[in-house]
Amino acid sequence: MSSFDLGHLKLRSGEAHRDTQSVELSPLEFGGERYLPIPGEVDAELVITRASTGTVFELALHTRLHGPCYRCLQDAVLDLPIRGREYQATNPGESEELRNPYLHDVRLDLSGWARDAIVLALPEKILCRPDCAGLCPVCGADLNASPHEHEEEQESTVWAPLAELRDRL
Repeated sequence: MSSFDLGHLKLRSGEAHRDTQSVELSPLEFGGERYLPIPGEVDAELVITRASTGTVFELALHTRLHGPCYRCLQDAVLDLPIRGREYQATNPGESEELRNPYLHDVRLDLSGWARDAIVLALPEKILCRPDCAGLCPVCGADLNASPHEHEEEQESTVWAPLAELRDRL
């Protein structure tokens, strides 16, 4: 887990601290599938700005996820530029909105923040390519490699009485 120690920073209102931090990225579980960040450790730009009412944290990184395509299960590669911004009020009181969930005492959890920012940047469906045809629902073949159609199957004789009833109504 990568984190940043804020204990040594002594920023006054309006001042900012810029730094490049190495952030460990863990594999993600998304839609029941596992996606691996390659590489597992990336350089991220961290900017900490002191405001009159609190502190603003900004994190920017670029990652690449490898995992199965939602439609055909082949390897999908997703390039993600990530930008995140969080705020911590000087006196947040009971308000959860004014608290930074990645700030624990004087340590900023960069790995947890990066993981959540990546999940928020993911598309609804991760595809190997935008026009992925998926798998054939009848035989399971990859429709990208061999597009085909099956002839309509004959209705089972078990359902014949119901088909007759449907036709009469």
